[in-house]
Formats: sequence, structure tokens, C-alpha cells
Amino acid sequence: MAITLTDRAAAHVQRYLTGQPGAVGLRLGVKKTGCSGLAYVVNFAEAAGEQDAVFDSAGVKVIVNRDCLEFIDGTEVDYVQDGLNEAFRFRNPKAAGECGCGESFNI
Repeated sequence: MAITLTDRAAAHVQRYLTGQPGAVGLRLGVKKTGCSGLAYVVNFAEAAGEQDAVFDSAGVKVIVNRDCLEFIDGTEVDYVQDGLNEAFRFRNPKAAGECGCGESFNI
């Protein structure tokens, strides 16, 4: 399995990577929080470590700590704009449910 980006998400990340000196890709992870237990964490990555899995999706490196991978393996990341709102959306086949606000999920 892998983490994949839609073309829209990849284009959005690539635009931001060009303005971030030292950034080599997108770091995706999870943290315990929210109504449902887990929330996605998205940052720019400056390097990949020994504990990281690295995926290439649409020309973007996606870096995930192996401890988080069990919760998000197989996830597709999309980027959506709705009026003035914009956000990453996650299609996670492992997610059993999400909270009403969409900020957290459970397995």
C-alpha cells in the first residue's frame, strides 16, 4: 500500500514546496486528539529519517513515520477549495468513522 496524492493535492504541495527552502516533501502523520481519537498532521518535511516510509506520488515525496503508517496506509490525500475555504481531504480506507466536524477519525 502507499499514501497517494490527487493531482490537485500534488500541485498545491509543489507550489508551496518551491517557497520553503530546505523542504523536500510533505510529512503526513496522526496524533491522538479530537472527538474520534485520531487527527491528521500535515507539515513540510526537510528530511526523511530511518523511521520514515517515503512514497512518491505525482512527483511529490510523501514522508510518513512508520508508527503512524498503520493508521493511514492506503490513504488518498486530496485538496479542495469551497469558496474561501480550502483544505486537504483524506480518503482513508482504515477509518471506521469520523467526528461530525471532520477533524478526527477512528479506526
